[in-house]
Amino acid sequence: MNFSNIWNHPKTSAAGLLIALVSVAGVLSQQGITLGKAGTGTVVSLLGALATALLGLLAKDPGTGSKGASEQGSNAKLGAWALIALLIPLPWIEGCTKTGIAQDIVNWTPALQSAVATVDSTAALLAPADAPIFAVATVGFDAASNLLVAQAKAYLANPSASALQTLQTQIVTLQQQVNAALLSAAKIVDPASQAHALNVIQGVATIVNTMLSLVASVSSKAQLAAMSSHVTVTMAAVARYDNPQRDAAMVAAHYGEPAMLAQMQVASGRAALAQAGF
Repeated sequence: MNFSNIWNHPKTSAAGLLIALVSVAGVLSQQGITLGKAGTGTVVSLLGALATALLGLLAKDPGTGSKGASEQGSNAKLGAWALIALLIPLPWIEGCTKTGIAQDIVNWTPALQSAVATVDSTAALLAPADAPIFAVATVGFDAASNLLVAQAKAYLANPSASALQTLQTQIVTLQQQVNAALLSAAKIVDPASQAHALNVIQGVATIVNTMLSLVASVSSKAQLAAMSSHVTVTMAAVARYDNPQRDAAMVAAHYGEPAMLAQMQVASGRAALAQAGF
């Protein structure tokens, strides 16, 4: 190991240290380690935010003019790594503002209601033999989604522990219904009917999983364990029916952000949910 490189390339060394700090902050947060309070957040969230901000200052376009190709290439690589660190979602920062997360959850409810309405009208478009299978698979969507919308709004109005627990229970209930519906729709024999059925159900799944990620970001490790204990159909079991590009496009359109950022958010959120047992 050549420690002289630390002094020969101080900027790159500083970026590496900051990226490590961001990563450690994320791990500590996932383990419920806060290191104390810092205003309305935690010391861990503050350290992660500061490291991310400093990475932003270090990331800049490669220089031109008198700088050599080697130095320009180094700056480009540094900027790329800093950009990656900045684009990856930071749940330990987002989760610090419960009201903001609660509002974000509510903001997804119109899209959820629209997706469920699409499901309701789909049975008539399927082959006669396949429509009953689809109807049975999705029969509980309306009641469960309406209840989730009401509970999301209740949590926004009063982000209490009891309101969060109710919301946690309902989001897992709907997510499990959707996952089970995907497995049922996959049994449809007619290729066109199957593809159409899976597509509209997955549209609901994308929104529900996004809302689940948001709920998870304000849930403790113990609460996540309690939520995942009710999982009978995991995300891994229905992953073959997922469409990551469509998921990312939906998220990008909702937040008005670049597709690449949405793709990273979706991948990171799904990985976190899978790790939590969903």
